[in-house]
Amino acid sequence: MVHSDHNKSKNSGGFALIILGALLLIVGPQEAIVPKSLSVIAWVGGLVIGGLGFYLKFVRNRVKRG
Repeated sequence: MVHSDHNKSKNSGGFALIILGALLLIVGPQEAIVPKSLSVIAWVGGLVIGGLGFYLKFVRNRVKRG
């Protein structure tokens, strides 16, 4: 194994995006925290951000290259 490949960080931030998406999904429907007009946007944003985090964490490295 090449030394530079061994020292690369494997942390892509995917787990943080999953957590942020989950928080948006939880907070989105609550009118006390998010105005009703923004609740749908927060809910869809939570799905998109969580999906992107899931892709970065679990799917990206499993795609066959070549």
